[in-house]
Parts: sequence; structure tokens; C-alpha cells
Amino acid sequence: MRGAGRRRGPVVAERTVGFDRYRVRPGQRVRLDRVDPEDTSEFRGGKRRAEATLPERRAELDRLQELFYADGRRSLLVVLQGMDTSGKDGTVRHVFEGMNPQGVKVWSFKVPTPEELAHDFLWRIHRRTPAKGEIAIFNRSHYEDVLIVRVHRLVPRSVWSKRFDAINDFERQLVDEGTTVVKFFLHISREEQAERLRARLQDPRRQWKLSAADARERAYWGDYVTAYEEVLRRTSTERAPWYVVPANHKWFRNLVVSSVLVERLRSLGCRYPPATVDLKTFKIR
Repeated sequence: MRGAGRRRGPVVAERTVGFDRYRVRPGQRVRLDRVDPEDTSEFRGGKRRAEATLPERRAELDRLQELFYADGRRSLLVVLQGMDTSGKDGTVRHVFEGMNPQGVKVWSFKVPTPEELAHDFLWRIHRRTPAKGEIAIFNRSHYEDVLIVRVHRLVPRSVWSKRFDAINDFERQLVDEGTTVVKFFLHISREEQAERLRARLQDPRRQWKLSAADARERAYWGDYVTAYEEVLRRTSTERAPWYVVPANHKWFRNLVVSSVLVERLRSLGCRYPPATVDLKTFKIR
């Protein structure tokens, strides 16, 4: 059963318009058990209409990314977080597929290497932040250091609890230097996760994605929910906001993420730079 039939109104905020209703306001407490991962209320045309709309949205993202790259004055960091099977890989594949790979980089942060562990927890992250004109997508991110390390008690509370301030300072520094930061929590239900794991188990083409950890981590679902709620409350800021994206329906997840990114890229006021040659005297022989 998907989402246990919950329909509880706006996801996170009142008096919001369109997909902005999924943005977490600074300091706002989010109860994920009151957020319906089945929600598709901001798109009433249904899956078929959404899937017809997505190519246009991707084409617009492609156009905006070309303009963003040519403008070269800013950078964009997109953070994707969520429970296992929440669709981080699928979001990268379906939302960003039309973009020029010359200006887009995807980074996935797994178990730290010995070299990474020898540095502060943000060292490996800062090395992957986007340059001017680039878009970087973090498939998991620096937030693992206040999530998995907390849930599995890899470091004491006295260590991970201080990292929220470090993360906010880090993201503030990025924004001050010209990086737009947008963070998406892909919200699925525990029942939906089970369905997706079963689908992988039954599909020979996807069985390779399964690991023993997938089953073990489900036992910590409640602990991860608590950890994510604190992440959303303490690190969603005006300039580096979190969006809680209902993600039981993959088509709606893709629609929300692409729509938010189109809006953010449009708001940057990018423009093509002037020609570097005198167009009146430039001759092609």
C-alpha cells in the first residue's frame, strides 16, 4: 500500500504558490509523518499530461543551462538527499538528461576514503563544488555527516551536533561567492521503498543494485526520519533552501525538481556575454 492514503494538505508552508509550497522556511519544524509522499496536488493533469510536459521542461532547462554556462558569472549546486530507493539516480537521469555535460558534473559521496577521513568532514565536499558557469549535482552530500553518522553512532553527538553550524557557514560562503544552492529531499513512504526493493529483486537488470545494507537500513527508518527532520529545520535557509518533494510518484518528483530549477535559473538574470571580436570587421575567408 502506497502512502497509507494520507491526504493532509500543503506539504510544508501556508500561503505559497505553485511548487514553492514544498520549500521549508528557515527554522520551520517539519513532521515527515504529516507530509504525504503520494501528493500530486500541484499538478492536476495526471501522469500522462505530466510526462508530456516534462520534455518541454527539460528543453527549457537545457536552454537555461546553455545561457548559464555562457554567462559564466555564477555557479549552481543541486543537492539530492533521500532514503534508499527515493530516486536520486532517477532524478539525475530524467531531469538533467538534456543538459550539456561540459557544464554539468555529478558527484556521489560514498563511504569516506582513508585520505578523506584524515581531513575535516567538508574537505572532500568543497573540492567538488561547481566553478563559475558550472552546475554540480550532489547525489548524497555533506549531509551524510549529520545523518548516517548519527543514526549509526559513528561519532558522538557532541561531534555531529556541531556540524549543522559548519554546514550553514559552508553554504553561506558558497552563496556569498556566487553559488546558488538548492536542496531537494526526495520523500517516499516506507511502503513505497519496500515495493521498489521488491521490484529490483524481481528484475534481473536491476538486481545488481541490491546490497545487504538495503535490508539492514530499513530497520533504522524511524531514526533516519528523526535525523532528516532536524536537518530540514536547522539547515533550510533563505539563500540555501530545502524542498521536500513528494516522491512516491516518479513523474511528479521529476516535475517538481525540474520546475523549481527552471524558476531558480530564470531568476538569476543570466545573459549572453558580448562578442570578443569586432563583428563589423570580422571576416570569414
